[in-house]
Parts: sequence; structure tokens; C-alpha cells
Amino acid sequence: MSSVQPNSHFIDLKDIPFSVLRHILDTAKKWKIARQGLPKGSPDQGTPLHGYTLAMIFEKSSTRTRISFEIAMQQLGGKAIILQGDDMQLGRGETESDTAKVMSAYVDAIMIRANSHASVLELARAGSIPVINALTDHSHPCQLMADMLTLEEHLGDMRGRKIAWLGDGNNVATSLIEMAVKFEFDLALACPEQYGPNPDVLAWSKTAGGAITVTSDPAVAANGAEAIFTDTWVSMGDGDEKARIQALEPFQVNAQIMAKAAPNAIFLHCLPAHRGEEVTTEVIDGPQSVIWDEAENRLHAQKAIIAWCLGKI
Repeated sequence: MSSVQPNSHFIDLKDIPFSVLRHILDTAKKWKIARQGLPKGSPDQGTPLHGYTLAMIFEKSSTRTRISFEIAMQQLGGKAIILQGDDMQLGRGETESDTAKVMSAYVDAIMIRANSHASVLELARAGSIPVINALTDHSHPCQLMADMLTLEEHLGDMRGRKIAWLGDGNNVATSLIEMAVKFEFDLALACPEQYGPNPDVLAWSKTAGGAITVTSDPAVAANGAEAIFTDTWVSMGDGDEKARIQALEPFQVNAQIMAKAAPNAIFLHCLPAHRGEEVTTEVIDGPQSVIWDEAENRLHAQKAIIAWCLGKI
């Protein structure tokens, strides 16, 4: 794909052309197949990122993001540097702009799991290297690339299919809306009114021609859906835990909800899960759950994202 240029950011799905997202996913599929049977730490053939270094900034704690990105760079032949936000000058008042300029001289790309979306945008604006959004309060695009890889593995072409989201209209829901528009599938979101999806993202989806509906009735959203998504009800930084749980209890994914979905429906959750809250153990450990495939696909999707950002695919 010769049109791909180095130093491209991966921040919000709505700003990335469909052709690029398609290319990244196709590469992830190809690389996943090529690694079958290999030890997890062995390098990919050709080590496409030999000599490259990714700086990984964590302002929020992480399990899947840290491990998957670090192993991604190892398999690609590069290196990863782990940086905790509180241990950096960012945590002591240095501006994102100054940090971006300094880091641009040291590493080839930045991945950040940030408290504020504005911080990610400023790093991208001020630096001269690619910035990857590994989660902010606004969006979670890397998760949705793994989710899309999982959906296509289990369901095939997603155009025109119905997907449902139950719960908080959070950062993952934002990226799911953007993905639905890009890949032309129907998305029904069931959320309490006070925890609905981002109105600006909904307005964008309407302008972009997306088939997005929002309801307060989880049964309506789940009816006939071929995939059911949910996420934790209380995210890091949320201070209204009691109110959230009370408002979101009717939106739990359970056997009754799955029974309203299509017979071939699958269940997805970005993890970590609070079993007995947003999803029952019966569902998350049941035959329709694909959460472990979904978690593994973080690695494969992110390898292709990094390579695209650096102009290597």
C-alpha cells in the first residue's frame, strides 16, 4: 500500500479512512496466521520494526494494553520503553508540547493510555513522530480494531449486520459508533439517559450516514443482534459508582438478553469484567462468548497499527 506515509497518528477511528482501517485489519489477519505455532516471544519473519523503539506512556493502569503492545514490538523486532505518567515530568507539570518535542528526538513513536484526550491530541500536534491512542476518556480505537478483527473472524463481512451495545455510553461506545459508520453495520445502543453516548459523536455519525440507534430498552437493542457488547459500568476516574450501578442494573447482559439476540450471536467484552454486574458468569463463560479471542486480537491488531503508523505496511 504505497500511499501509506510514515508519521501517521492513530487517535480516532472517524479520522482514519476506511481503506487504511481495512488495510490494517487485513495485515493483522495475515500476520496472525503466519505466527501460528511459534513461541510468543519469537520475532516475526523479516522483523519489520527492527531498530525501532516505541515509548509507552501509562497515566492509567493496564494489563492487556501493556502486555500486548510490549509483545507486539518484540515480535516486530523492535523495542518498547515503559513510562508511568507519575514518574515522568508530565506528572510534575511539564507540558505535553515540551514532552512531545523531547520524545520525538529519542523514540520512533509514542503509545499513550491517557487521562485526557486533549493530552493525546497535543502530543500529536507538537511532536514529529506518530502517536497512538491506547485509551482516553473519549475513545478507545485500538480496542475496536481488535473487536473488528474478532467480529470478522466469527461472523464474516459485517456490512448490514446488527450489533448491540448495552450499558454506559463510554469511550469504547464512542469508538464502536465510529467503527459502525466506517464498516457499515447497524448499531443499537441501549443506555440509561444520564449515561448515554457522546452527543457530538452521534451527530457526526448521522452526518456520515451511519445506521445508529439509541434506546433505553436493552431488549429492543438486543433483538436480532448478531453480537452483544458491554463494558464495566464504573471506569477508572468515575466518582459516581453507586449511582452508576443503580442506573445500569437493568442493562446487564444475561441469558435472557442473549436469548433475544440472533441464534448465532456472540458476546464481546473488552475486559476487565465485573462478573455479576454488567455481565453474568453464565454468559461470559458460555459458548457464545468470544472474549478470549477478542483479548488475543489486541496483540495482532496493534502490531499492524504500529507498523502502519511507521509506514511499514
